[in-house]
Order: sequence, then structure tokens, then C-alpha cells
Amino acid sequence: MRYSIRGPLRGPALLAATLALATVTACSGGSGGGPPSASGTGGTAAAPTTASAAPPPPPPSPTPTPTRSYPLSTAPLTIPAVASHRAARGPGWKPGPDTGVVVAAKDEAALADEARLLAGELRIPYRGTAAARPGDVSLALGGQGGAESYTLAVQGGGVRITGPGEAGVFYGTRTLKQSVRATGAIPEGVIDDAPAKPRRGLMVDIARKYFDAAWIEARVREMADLKLNELGLHFSDDQGFRIASDSHPEIVSAQHLSKAEVRRIVDLAASLHIAVVPEIDSPGHLGAVIAAHPDLQLVSATGRAPRGAVDISKPASAKLVDELLREYTGLFPGAYWHLGADEYVALMAKNPEATYPQLARAATAAYGASGRVQDLATGWLNARAAVVRPTGKALRAWNDGFFAGGVTSADKDLQVAYWTGKEIGARPPLAYLSAGRKVLNYNDEYLYYVLGQPNDFTYPTGRRIYEQWTPLVLRGTAPVPARYDPQILGGSFAVWCDLANAQTQAQVADGIRMPLTATAQKLWDSRKPTLTWDRFRTLAGQVR
Repeated sequence: MRYSIRGPLRGPALLAATLALATVTACSGGSGGGPPSASGTGGTAAAPTTASAAPPPPPPSPTPTPTRSYPLSTAPLTIPAVASHRAARGPGWKPGPDTGVVVAAKDEAALADEARLLAGELRIPYRGTAAARPGDVSLALGGQGGAESYTLAVQGGGVRITGPGEAGVFYGTRTLKQSVRATGAIPEGVIDDAPAKPRRGLMVDIARKYFDAAWIEARVREMADLKLNELGLHFSDDQGFRIASDSHPEIVSAQHLSKAEVRRIVDLAASLHIAVVPEIDSPGHLGAVIAAHPDLQLVSATGRAPRGAVDISKPASAKLVDELLREYTGLFPGAYWHLGADEYVALMAKNPEATYPQLARAATAAYGASGRVQDLATGWLNARAAVVRPTGKALRAWNDGFFAGGVTSADKDLQVAYWTGKEIGARPPLAYLSAGRKVLNYNDEYLYYVLGQPNDFTYPTGRRIYEQWTPLVLRGTAPVPARYDPQILGGSFAVWCDLANAQTQAQVADGIRMPLTATAQKLWDSRKPTLTWDRFRTLAGQVR
């Protein structure tokens, strides 16, 4: 802070100076600075020794008391950075012995959890619906904008966070918490903030590698502070099925999450405004299911049995998968579901119809003489979507599960989880966008953390994401035209455990820390960041 001497005094300031001068004069016994009386205090000044004594010198001109002046504030240091900050002059705010957190009385039921969490993090009391005192943090619902938008005003020594929805108010508390952690305070001014993209996530392959509930919960808390709002759990694959099942306990791996653990994860995520998005991948990646039900295995004309692929010409395959879908839609009450549909081995054959004649026969039976194996796979995807759709969940599938040129096509409401252009049948992003599909960005060039780095994958760096990637970069390194931006709902950083023992749980958490942090920044605000990478990396260590 700076101190300055102001110009000539006027009005109240002049009156204050005059009173101060009168006080000084009174305290000096009415003299202009002469010696005190012999009695010390309370006496009268000594009389002049002669009548011709010189008059006392005039009093010195009063000097105004220095007053505090503040520089114009700058935006708080947070990750992700705030979208807008209106600067002001003032002391800002920091927690102190007389500060607390309060909520508007009408909003106590909605915001008490957010208020208690913030109070605990800042180590100040939560005082419920008490009237805000000077220096308090107050939370309230209100204002315009999306449900995740908020306004944070630092004025008059206090903080007020408002938003149209609970999520927005929560994100405002994350901004306050991070700023206090980074600098001890939050600057004066008003923040207006909202995310660029509505879906901002982390996906973890818990099928190939077992991650315990505590590890997943730690990632949920980490995500919340980064304003991420979606946790994907890929829990069924060739190597394992990792959540307890009542309908098919025979397929569950020895190491797995109990349903009680899953409910705790889901509840924690919901309290932090994070949706859990489950994925039972099919008709490929079902090796754990086939191990217990070998009769469902897809077999080629030459007797080859490709790993993880069920025979979709068999009604029993659909029956078992649908039973699992119905069971787990109840366990995961969130608004989203991932149907998988990638890498079905039958469609990777040079001639699927000749290689798998039973699939070709089923395709023509269902779709006529022009029906092909890809139509049968599309029909499988649509049938699984029909099982989940009555729950009201938004549905997505991997981009290589959508096929062109067939006699049938994927249902229009299925969103595209775009991850690759490398797989057989995968098409460029514009093929999906120009068809009007909504797309989520899982670009394997930037956002795939594949354990053991097989198949030319390398561990992604936060710096590369921070400096080069945006949600428009769906495939490779080139962005799609900006006119498609509204169709790109957001994206997700993804952890895949192809070589499960390549890293421990702790190493995975450490390895994804900065890439996930950079992804969060670019999903919240896809513009070029203002901080250098080195400063951003340093800040990441300060705000957590």
C-alpha cells in the first residue's frame, strides 16, 4: 500500500484540521510554543518579564494526517483464471479473527454445505443466516446467467458471492479459496465468471487397473478445486469388471469397488457439483464378461476368437449387457451415460462379412439384402441406447462406433466422444459436426495418459496442452472451424491403463496433475492464457 499527502484541505477535512490545531493550542497552555508553567501541567504560563517583550511567533501551518491510498487492483491468481475482473481501489479481503461465512436466509438449505466447506478451508466460523458483519463472506443465489456462472464482489471490507445456481456459487468459493491460498487475500473489485464449456472432465480406466475408493475420492476433490464437473468411470473391459454386481456376480473381478463405495463416490461428487459418468463398453472390450460366459465369444469363420468381442448375432449377448445396464443405471443417478461402442474387432477385418458370416446373416435378416456388419453394430448401439434412454440420461459413444454409408445410422441424440482418427472406420471430426452431432473432445494426441506408453503413446505434458490445445482441436493438432464451437460441449482428460503395472496409483496421480490442471484451464477459458507456462506451473503449486 502507498501513503500520500493530499492537496489543500476543504470542507470536513479543513474543519478536522482546525479542531486539531485548537487542541494543540489548548494543550500548550494557549501559547505559541512558549515554555511550560513552573508547576508543570495544569498551571498558567509565566507572565512576560517586560511589557515590550516580542509577540510569540505564528503557529506553524497544519500538516494533514497521511491517508491510505490503494493502487488499482488486479485480477486474483486462480486456476482456472477468472473470465472477467473489474478493478477497484481498496484493501481487498483476507480472513481474520472477526470474519465469518454467512448465507442468505432464503438460501440456507441450498448453500449451507458450500458455506461450511469454505469456512473450514479458510479456518473461519460459519454463522448460518446471521446478518453479514463487516469483513464477512456472504453467499446467496441470484443474478442472471448460466447455472455455473457467478459474481464475486470484494467491496467495503467484505466478500459477496452470488450465482443463479448452486454450482456457480460453489465455483465462486473455489476462486476465493485459491486466491487466499496463493496470496493470503483476494483483491478489491468484482469478478464475473463462467465457463466456456459446459462439460469439463477427467475419465479414469478403473477396469484394467484397480483404483481404490480413496484414490478416486481424492481425484474428485482435486477436480472440484479446478472447476471440473464430470468424472468418467470406465469400469468394464477385457482385464476386469470392477464394480460389484447383483445381477451377474460371476463377472466381477476379485479387486473391485463395492456398491457402498460407489455410492460414497457418487455422493461426494454430487456435493462438489461433479457428475459421475459410467461406461460399460460394448460390444467390444467385454473380455471380463466373456471369461464367465464363453458361449458369447465372437468366433471367425476360421475359428479365431478375438479378445473382448461378443457375438452380437446372439440374443444372449444383448440380454446380458442389458441386464447390466439396467442394474447400474440405478447405481449412477447422474444425467450422463457412456455406451462405449469402440474398437469392435469384427469391423476391423478387411472383409467383415466374409470373416464373420454369422454376423453377415444377422445383418441381412435385420436390414435386408443391403445390410452389412456395420449396420448390425449400429443396431446394437441403438438398442443399448434404448435401454438407458428412459432414465433421461444424455448418451454418448466413442466416435469409431458411428459409421457412414450403411442402411441404418446411430440415433440422432447420441453424442460423439471423439478420441481418434487412427482406428479403422474413424472419420475426421467434420464428418460428425457437419451432420449436426454434439461432440466431446477426448483428443488422444493431447488428452490421453496411457500407462506404459504403448502404441506410440507418450505421456502428455501440461505445457503442451496449455500452450497448444483448445476444445476446437479434436483430432491431431489442427482446430476445426470456429463456427462449430457451439457443438463442442467440452472435453475430458483420460487415463487409460493398458499396461496396468507401469505406474502405481500415486504415480498416476502425480503424472496427471499438471496435464489435468492445464486441461481445466483451457476448458474454462479457451483463449490464450495470460500467464507463461512457468508462472502457471508455480501458481498451481500455490493454490492447492
